[in-house]
Amino acid sequence: MNERLLLGPLVLLGSLLAGCSSPSVVTPTLVLPVPMQVSYESELGIARLGQMLNSPGLTPEQRAELFFQRGVIFDRVGLRAMARLDFNRALRERPDFADAYNLNGVYLTQNQEFDEAYEAFDSALDLAPDYAYANLNRGIALYYGGRPRLAAQDLKVFLDDEPGDPYRLLLWYLALERLDPEAALVTLQQHQQQYGNDEWTWDIVNVYLGTVTEEQLLNRIAEESADNKELAERLCEAYFYLAKRAQRQGDLESAEVYFKLALATNIYDFVEHRYSLLELNLIEQGGELRHARK
Repeated sequence: MNERLLLGPLVLLGSLLAGCSSPSVVTPTLVLPVPMQVSYESELGIARLGQMLNSPGLTPEQRAELFFQRGVIFDRVGLRAMARLDFNRALRERPDFADAYNLNGVYLTQNQEFDEAYEAFDSALDLAPDYAYANLNRGIALYYGGRPRLAAQDLKVFLDDEPGDPYRLLLWYLALERLDPEAALVTLQQHQQQYGNDEWTWDIVNVYLGTVTEEQLLNRIAEESADNKELAERLCEAYFYLAKRAQRQGDLESAEVYFKLALATNIYDFVEHRYSLLELNLIEQGGELRHARK
């Protein structure tokens, strides 16, 4: 929630949270990757797509696809404004482009333009009713827009498409938690008992359930990651969910540190990276989320 090149050794630091946590809280050793850098392949892909867009005789459908593919690469390397511009260009060329509506909606969500985001995801689902990732992204938009009940409905659709995926489970749980924390925890435990296995990703769920510690999770990631890229991706995901857990427990300072650690991986196109940035923006604005409208 992807090529593998070992860029450097694992860096284990003493807890950065010690200065911002209460003295009674034992904080884990943190694991840090070398932040990912823009690859040569991505730079070359942007250049090639730009050349192809200047080719004569392209149909609107071809231009739309090229704009979309370039936007995806811009998104992957963190050039958000350029990505959004290309997704909008793709939609001008081809107004029935469900993928472009979906990713445009993601950017609208990140910018807290929730009503426009809902419209974009609705358009994607009108064009492609079985587009599960549009349900995911609309669910996230509804969550941040203060509509947890509707968010839970969309995120359950996404989970049902792959019920053994712990990331899908956690996102659904975050929405359920806003409706009834105790019932949500029971649901999380029941789902883990039915689908959980020995994959490391389930240890994030187990941290929420209290059967694995944060330090055990991070140590396992450090020990089992094949290279720096895999390490960065896993930590981006883990730190986001540790941040959400700390946030729910009222430890907002630790949550902020964890969100920053997720961002520091530079895995720009991961859900967890995108919304770590939004979470930090919300913290700066003085509020975690809009007031919930069930």
